[in-house]
Amino acid sequence: MHIDRELVLEMKNYSLFFDDDRFDIDVVSLKKSTKTFYELYHDQKNIYILVPLPESRKDAVKVFYPLNKYYKLLHRTKISLLRQFLLLSFIAVFISVLFSFYVLSPLRKSLQLLEMFIKDIIHDLNTPLTSILVNLKMMDADNEEVENIGKSAQTISMLQNNLDAYLKEAIFEREKFDLKEIVQEQVDFFAPMYDYLNWEVNIQSSIIKSDPNAFARIIYNLLSNACKYNTSDGFIKISMQGTTLSIANSSYDGIKNPTKAFERFYKENERGLGIGLHIVEKLCQQLDIAKSLEVKENIVTVHLDMSKVV
Repeated sequence: MHIDRELVLEMKNYSLFFDDDRFDIDVVSLKKSTKTFYELYHDQKNIYILVPLPESRKDAVKVFYPLNKYYKLLHRTKISLLRQFLLLSFIAVFISVLFSFYVLSPLRKSLQLLEMFIKDIIHDLNTPLTSILVNLKMMDADNEEVENIGKSAQTISMLQNNLDAYLKEAIFEREKFDLKEIVQEQVDFFAPMYDYLNWEVNIQSSIIKSDPNAFARIIYNLLSNACKYNTSDGFIKISMQGTTLSIANSSYDGIKNPTKAFERFYKENERGLGIGLHIVEKLCQQLDIAKSLEVKENIVTVHLDMSKVV
């Protein structure tokens, strides 16, 4: 131990000059002693070393230091080392934080610019999208090409709304509306595009008080997810029991990590951006809709409990 080595050296020096008031000496007998010179020993009261006495083989000089002072010295040394460790740790953490800010500053600025850029694009898309949708309503609704353009424009509009909801906190206007109408409107949108799926809708009219546009985005994202990750001969079942709306769909592998399904950017394959279900999570929280996910084998079911908005 460093302190013990220092004390031994200081005791040796004291035995030569006797100029250190911390130590004291005594003459002891070496009869039957197996102790060696200049080694550190201790008894009940002191720590000490034995120094050979000139011209005597039977006696030796005992240079000792009180044991209670030794323990105090150890305690002060530990406190000093702890303070040095904490100071060095604080300096290291402080330097690490400064370095992190320095390194991450360009990335943070880039992310801010990217967010501003996306917001500007969303804002600029709003006018032409609105114009397209308004003009399509005045065109021949029975024309298949017009209908396809309309659906594509609606898809872009919904994606725009999703990005808008993702980037900022929306202000919702709660009003009463029929849940069945919103759900059926989204089913009518997706069913022709995924006509190879077996669609089963069994819901009754139910008046809820919420934001109809935000609720439509919830259903849109859930149905979009259910369609994209379905099987070639799969199904989508929409049912309602009491105040709980359930959307079930078949899938190839189900969901491997159900607890992560609604996390931002989480996805189990290369398709999509991983924000659709996260937006569902966000909107459900803001609209007081309790959401839960159930996975049984290859069947995925999302339950929406709307007891707080009925």
